[in-house]
Amino acid sequence: MSSMASRLIHSRHSLSRLYAMGGSKNGRFLSTESNKVDEPFKAEEAETVDVPPPPSEKLLVLGGNGFVGSHICREALNRGLTVASLSRSGRSSLHDSWSKNVTWHQGNLLSSDSWKDALNGVTSVINGTANINAIRAAAEKGVKRFVYISAADFGLANYLLQGYYEGKRAAETELLTKFPYGGVILRPGFIYGTRSVGRVKLPLGVVGSPLEMVLQHAKSLNQLPLVGPLFTPPVNVTAVAKVAVRAATDPVFPPGIVDVYGIQRFSQQMSR
Repeated sequence: MSSMASRLIHSRHSLSRLYAMGGSKNGRFLSTESNKVDEPFKAEEAETVDVPPPPSEKLLVLGGNGFVGSHICREALNRGLTVASLSRSGRSSLHDSWSKNVTWHQGNLLSSDSWKDALNGVTSVINGTANINAIRAAAEKGVKRFVYISAADFGLANYLLQGYYEGKRAAETELLTKFPYGGVILRPGFIYGTRSVGRVKLPLGVVGSPLEMVLQHAKSLNQLPLVGPLFTPPVNVTAVAKVAVRAATDPVFPPGIVDVYGIQRFSQQMSR
């Protein structure tokens, strides 16, 4: 009996040492003497390690020849992703060398049957057009995450572009229905950066950058009745691209709507 008791006491001490060793490696552990956690776990927004996504990630960018879409393609390639896009000709209209590393599929975005094969093996989609059929096609193919580049609410200006905003909001509703856990909606305002028109480069940042610096520190103006949304700060296209790619590849990126201030915040966190 005394021999058995001795072995039990020895086993208990060995377990205690094991828990202590595990705790020292992980930084926190459950106490063997109580039910309390020595260092409670805190889950904070966007507190994820910014590491390159695994090579198995394949991203489809709808509108990769466009201003925002081309920056998204380049950002995704820089992060080591396999990138595909869509064009009516099946070729890129871009003159940048990196565009040759994008797989281009031929298809018409308005006819999902013409490009469904482009979704094969795709894990994430980023889209900037109000195309409900694209959202449905991606959901049917089992795509994990879908990022939609929508638009900020500009108050009175919405009435002048009513059809445009109605289309955007309808696509948002469809996305949140089809991708409740993997759908992210970005709502930037005016997007500035270097825009290519043929071989001509338009430096929109000459106007956008100073405006962003001023208006991002005047957030209170955004709360003014009727005209407040007109003071929404512009955002750099590079910031939009970075956040879009991260939202498409980071499984813990929170689903839902990200406004212009959220885009700025996530972008700044990634730049640290």
